[in-house]
Amino acid sequence: MTDTALTPERIRADVERVLGEQPGTVPGTENLLDLGMDSIRLMSLVESWRTAGAQTDFIELAEEPSIDAWTRLLAGG
Repeated sequence: MTDTALTPERIRADVERVLGEQPGTVPGTENLLDLGMDSIRLMSLVESWRTAGAQTDFIELAEEPSIDAWTRLLAGG
């Protein structure tokens, strides 16, 4: 299920924030595990996005850890 509160821009900004990266610098196809995404950071994102209305979980996001994959899953784009 998608939620309009989770725009592609918000997803990217949230990911870059938890990774400590500059806005707009993480390629959409980059494996986020290679950039330091760990279980603590991922759970933080899951909880934030659930609060925004997303129906997702840790396992679903961990299967394909990239901004592009998460955008397709969460924002339908």
